[in-house]
Amino acid sequence: MRWIYGAGALVVVAGLSAYFYVQYQLNAPLFTEERKQEIAAEVAAQNEEAFTRPAPQPATYPPSNPLNNAYFGDLHSHSALSFDSYIFGNRLSVDEAYRIAKGDALETASGERIQLTMPLDFAAVTDHAEGFGLFETCQGEDVSDDFMNLCRRFETPNASFFLDLREAGEKRPPENLGGSDEAIEGEQARSTWAQIVAAAERHNEPGRFTTFAAYEYSPPLPDRGKIHRNVIFRNDTVPPRAISAFDALTEIDLWDMISSDCDAPCDFITIPHNPNKSWGLAFASHTIDGDAYTAEDWKTRDEVEPIVEIFQIKGNSECSLGFGATDEECGFEQFLPVCEEGQKTQCIHSTSMARDGLKLGLKLEEELGFNPLDFGMIGSTDTHNSNPGNAEEYDFRGAAALFTGTANLRLRGLRGGGASTVNNPGGLAVVWAPENTRDALFDAMERKEVYATSGTRIRLRFFGGPTFEDGLLRDDNPIETAYELGVPMGGMLRPTDGETPAFFVHALQDPLNAPLDRIQIIKGWVEDGDVKERVFDVACSDGRVVDSATGRCPTTEANVDLTNCAFDADKGAQLLQTVWQDPDYDVGERAFYYARVVQIPTCRWSTYDALRLGETPPENLPSTSTEMAWSSPIWVGKP
Repeated sequence: MRWIYGAGALVVVAGLSAYFYVQYQLNAPLFTEERKQEIAAEVAAQNEEAFTRPAPQPATYPPSNPLNNAYFGDLHSHSALSFDSYIFGNRLSVDEAYRIAKGDALETASGERIQLTMPLDFAAVTDHAEGFGLFETCQGEDVSDDFMNLCRRFETPNASFFLDLREAGEKRPPENLGGSDEAIEGEQARSTWAQIVAAAERHNEPGRFTTFAAYEYSPPLPDRGKIHRNVIFRNDTVPPRAISAFDALTEIDLWDMISSDCDAPCDFITIPHNPNKSWGLAFASHTIDGDAYTAEDWKTRDEVEPIVEIFQIKGNSECSLGFGATDEECGFEQFLPVCEEGQKTQCIHSTSMARDGLKLGLKLEEELGFNPLDFGMIGSTDTHNSNPGNAEEYDFRGAAALFTGTANLRLRGLRGGGASTVNNPGGLAVVWAPENTRDALFDAMERKEVYATSGTRIRLRFFGGPTFEDGLLRDDNPIETAYELGVPMGGMLRPTDGETPAFFVHALQDPLNAPLDRIQIIKGWVEDGDVKERVFDVACSDGRVVDSATGRCPTTEANVDLTNCAFDADKGAQLLQTVWQDPDYDVGERAFYYARVVQIPTCRWSTYDALRLGETPPENLPSTSTEMAWSSPIWVGKP
């Protein structure tokens, strides 16, 4: 059996209450009532009028569209049902999380007001399955004194308690310390899962707001690593239990066990997240236990894991400088270095990042006859404040309730270390679908017509086809033509008769955020048995043209006023689009291409927080940020 940090819950339910009580009873709680009052005073003193921000907007409900609408959502967020979220001090329920996603204004545990500028179109609350049953157990009558003492500890948020539980989760504690009946534990965990499914049903409104029954599967890695996956179900026909890391020791076990319980019309996908913190396991050819993937394992992964979450509060997992990547954009919200020789954790391996995974997929295709890593890409938040989609820089309230519940705490950390400054507000998942319903969105996710943003609502289209020409930009309906002549993001092209693939990229600015700076296309391909990559700037704003020597747009002249975070609205572009043909394409080569859109600079969340406190932006942090959007790839195969 594995032990996980998010499992303080099931660690308890599995009978380890006495162990944790003895180990941690001497830790003083950090958030006493007096400390909570101090936090409330800090929040009251924050100046929320120190900068400009857009007013909240009402939800919009576009009609069904055969050419697809862009629907913005979050497929990774946590409510108070997650053990870690609860111990952070969050008490907002799954229902309240969905209310926030639909535009309601609520308060965080510290009293900060949270409200999305634009409501989401869809959401999934993905609480840790390893904690299911904890709260039911704590409320039970037949509970030991040691167990109840531990339950009481959860009620007082304590960072030391949480960190110690997480560290203990990587070890196997002593056996036989007052465990309860396994049948009762299973029933209690099923009860939590039933509550989550019922909440999703209550808030699902076809055509207006879509919810998915979902949870997170969270096995452990050393040094706070992540090899976690969100499990998303198509509809309300779901298995009676949520398979956790206590049931499934590896991802292969997870897929097999869900499949055995998921009878039609039940359907599911899994979405891995934080490849950057997977210590190389995200795209390795073996499981967490070191078992090599078989061809059948790769086939299963290809079928049930069509998309990967590449951006969230814990950083950017698109790429990292190294392993062939040289583009400076790989440093965007990335806080881990490339591994040094012999280093195993707290660093990025050659099989950690999404771009590396895409390149590995091309190599695996040579061995297997199919590409098991031809995945699409999305963003999400991983917030633990019950506020899915709250990804605006100016409204970032941390992601750990009381632990990051004031501007001061976010900038300086619980003990003055500023540990939270490496985080960011997270991203969004965007789905191109004909209507806002479960089936339509789920179908789009399976076909990978999805993309990621770093939190803004850039609208990005990306098509590939052998017959695209510049005239497409003057077409009365270029999107219709692009669908007729080519394939959208997530699709496969097979050029014939010496054709060279061309790509149509169309990007619109978020109307409530800054204009666009440029569009790039990233290519990965196989050449003489090696996988290579190259980044092309293909469209520049403000009349700039791509430098033929560097292949890059000249640096934007857009500025940001750091006294109030007003961005330079006269720079950049509302719309950028182009038709681009790969000048280096060799007939018959296998490759992938994806688009990356970059906004002009705007204030980073840390600058907004500094203004709340009447301070200048911290010198040790970037003052500004260039928000991004990443399309899912288009693959080019042999005829």
